[in-house]
Amino acid sequence: MADAWTWTYLDAEGRELSGDDLATTAFPSQSDAENWFGESWHELAGAGVDAVTLHRDGAVVYGPMSLRAAE
Repeated sequence: MADAWTWTYLDAEGRELSGDDLATTAFPSQSDAENWFGESWHELAGAGVDAVTLHRDGAVVYGPMSLRAAE
């Protein structure tokens, strides 16, 4: 069985977000998921995403990771 790497999206209060403008794609590798994120994080932030969490087959790999600039 192949791994499924997915992202969850959180708002500023830590609530999970969903919607048509947020990808629900399962990626075949961590690298694919992270490459997609690297190309998409600006759009995610524009859609109200404050942080993301990466999952492998439903288990948290890391996160939540803020999309805000470090202060």
